[in-house]
Order: sequence, then structure tokens, then C-alpha cells
Amino acid sequence: YDAANKTIDRALAIDPNALEPLEVKSKLAIAEKGDFSAAENAFEAVKSIPMTNEQKAKIASERADVLILERKYREGLQEAESLPDDMLANHSKGLGGKYYLIGFARQALHDEAGARAAFLKAKSAIEEQLKRSPDAADTHVQLAKVLAYLNEKDSALAEAQHATELLPESKDAFGGPEITNGVAEVHAILGDNGRAIEILDGLLSRPSGVTVQGLKINPIWDPLRNDPNFQALLTKYSGKA
Repeated sequence: YDAANKTIDRALAIDPNALEPLEVKSKLAIAEKGDFSAAENAFEAVKSIPMTNEQKAKIASERADVLILERKYREGLQEAESLPDDMLANHSKGLGGKYYLIGFARQALHDEAGARAAFLKAKSAIEEQLKRSPDAADTHVQLAKVLAYLNEKDSALAEAQHATELLPESKDAFGGPEITNGVAEVHAILGDNGRAIEILDGLLSRPSGVTVQGLKINPIWDPLRNDPNFQALLTKYSGKA
């Protein structure tokens, strides 16, 4: 992380308002330390930067994501719901990402009906996206998570499996572990703690974007939070950022 941060800092020294380095710096701080201040500073900095509609949509989506990571569910929900659907056409997470965040936030706020309605919209949007990009592993794993929240267990597991076949870690050392992490999330959502923890153990034991701090702060892992095996996992890798 030190080397990565130094590289990003050099890029920001050249252009303090460069969007991509600001994004990476924010994500590094969250993953390494569970520190949201870099993200908040970045969101404040970009307010004065001229941006395209696509960039505005991306920033707003990421802000909603960070607010939900901070468990500021009402604020995250408001941010996600404020995103105009037509602005998301060219954004990678698109409408599916918007309605997934809305569903997640509403579920956290105990609005089960609202959450289900949002997840159904996410499902429809992601399925449309897959018609255009059928081999996008990240989209398949996103669909798997939505299906898991809709209690469509068999379909969720099938999508998760398909995602790993499309982008195995042996094929992509960076993207592959992200897909594997998504599969662990699917198992956690479905209540299969043992399998989720087993997958996370593997990811923590080899190079991946999974960190102990990330596991501690991300509410998607809340179903595992009180599992002694999950706590043992965090302790086992506590020396890893």
C-alpha cells in the first residue's frame, strides 16, 4: 500500500484534481485503514471541477456507495435515488448498480417491500445489460448478488459460478479475485457463512483486494459479523492491511 500511495501522490502532485487518482487514493485509504476522509475530501474537491454527465453520474454513484459503506443509509439512498436513469446509460454499473444500492439501503433501513422492488428493477436492468455484454463476468456476479437478495438461490449460485468461469483467477490475477470476492458475498447473502468464510480465507491468503479493514467496515459482511469463525478469520489475518 505504501508504494501505491506514493505513486498516487505523485500523480496528484502533478494534477490535484485528476479524477482517477483521487478515486484510487480514496479506495486505498478505505481498504488499508477503513479511513473515509480521503473519499470525503475527494468528493469535496471534485465539486469545483468541470465534468461530463457521465463523470457526474460516476461520482454520484461512488458517493452513494461510500455513504452506504459508512452506514449512512438514508444519505446513500438519497444520493442513489437522485441519479437520473438516463445519465447512467454509459456508466459501467448503470441502472443495475443504482437500483442495487437503493435495494441495499432500503433493506438496511428495514423497508423490505422497497428493497424488493429495487432489487427487481436491478435484476431487469442487469439482464438487459447482459444481453449487450454476455461475457462480462462482473455483471454476472452483480446479477448473482441481486438474485441472492431476491432469495432466488439456485439462479444466484449459477450466475456466480458462470462469473468465475468467465474470469477465473488463473486468467486474470486482478479481476479474478474481485469476482471471487463477489461469489463470497453471494454466499454471505444466502446465509452460507461457512462457504463465504472459506472463500475469504483463500483470498486473504493470496494477493487480492480483500483486506481485514474492508471486511470489518463493509456492511455486506454483516450476516457473518457474529459468526465466531468470521471473527477468527479477522484475527488470523489482523497483520494484513
